[in-house]
Amino acid sequence: MTPVPEPALRPAASRGPGLERCHSARLYCEDGALVLRSRRRTARHRVGGDGIARAVFVDAPGEDRERVGPTLPGSWGELQLQDRDGALIGRFDLEDWLPESPVLPKRSVRGEQLLSRTGVSHLLKAARIPLHVVRDREDPMVASGGGGAVLGPGSVFPYWYWGVRAVAGGAWFAAFTAVLFSGTTAPWLILLLVAAAAVAPVARLLLRAWTRVRLRRYAPAVRERVGPAPAPGLGATVRFCRDTELRVQDRDLVLRDLGGQEYWFPLTGAHAVTSLVRVRDRAGSELGVELRGPAEQVRAVLPWDLWFGGETGADGWARLRRAAGLTVSERRLTGKAIWPKGPVLGLRMLPGSGTEARRRSHFPGTIAGVSSTAIMAIGSVFSVIQGLRITNEHPGTALTAVLLGAVGLALQGAPYAVHQLRSRLRLDRPVPERTTARKGAP
Repeated sequence: MTPVPEPALRPAASRGPGLERCHSARLYCEDGALVLRSRRRTARHRVGGDGIARAVFVDAPGEDRERVGPTLPGSWGELQLQDRDGALIGRFDLEDWLPESPVLPKRSVRGEQLLSRTGVSHLLKAARIPLHVVRDREDPMVASGGGGAVLGPGSVFPYWYWGVRAVAGGAWFAAFTAVLFSGTTAPWLILLLVAAAAVAPVARLLLRAWTRVRLRRYAPAVRERVGPAPAPGLGATVRFCRDTELRVQDRDLVLRDLGGQEYWFPLTGAHAVTSLVRVRDRAGSELGVELRGPAEQVRAVLPWDLWFGGETGADGWARLRRAAGLTVSERRLTGKAIWPKGPVLGLRMLPGSGTEARRRSHFPGTIAGVSSTAIMAIGSVFSVIQGLRITNEHPGTALTAVLLGAVGLALQGAPYAVHQLRSRLRLDRPVPERTTARKGAP
């Protein structure tokens, strides 16, 4: 894939099918235009003239979004790109372009710090777009209405998956309503009902296969891979040591957690990470390493005992310093200082229990969460019931309905069962503690 000019914004961390966004989605300026590149297309928005004339950062939280299940918190703030008359050309939520936003409390980063950390302020400066900051959504500079292009990194799930689920869901609901309220046993309607119900679990399995194939095609140039070297007694598991890593690439430093979620930080450009700071406590023992960006902002921390406290930790620390090419320094805590200060990425890389590890590492679900799985299960069970209901009148249709319903339930339960068994029998078991941890890397 052709490199893009810096500064370029990186998407919020993702995993599963959304991981492809981290690989490909970028927002940057080139030849007098703001360019949005996603996994599907590249869109250009001209700067100047009748194009983008100003940017307005609405530094105010968005409204919460309701859904079946827990409410989704609103945005951290919105950036609007307007023409010279104030009409909306494009817009995006700031957290969509902050790599660590999924693990930070909402609005824990805001204002100028948020603009700098995402790289938005540097991007606008490079594109020569004037920036205005407002604190109220009712401010006269805020463009009203929902127009303008959405300059986000794209959907986590591919559009074909949403399309298949939407069509199948609509057909199933129509057939379900007709069967339930009319009491009909027409074979064609029963077959439509059970076929639509079977589409959802099949589509989910196809999505898993599609994701695996697509991600295997991506082969970035990697300078170094550094895995955790945990000290004995921390409860590190096979999964944690196998899947967690720091990857130093040509243009990015990538932190990957045990669930496959990746956080991409630029190594070049105005908002690139700049330094590694080894932190010691008042007694001189290592606490961890801070990954810092411009203005000394801490982007992530690497607890020393987890990453460099074991027998191979000294080698890992040396390889990280050598490959990243960042400034390396040390600092010691004084007085009543605590480390780290405030919420930050990297503190909870090792789950506290096997249950949490299995939850974080399973294949990601849609915005509907467990509601989607419950509805699929209900659809399959209803297919079996309808098949048994018409056994005497239409035995062939009844057998088909029962088999499709059973297959649907099996397709939903098999991935869950495999994940649970592999996790409990192997992946979430402690790693063997062969030797005592070696402290004091050079």
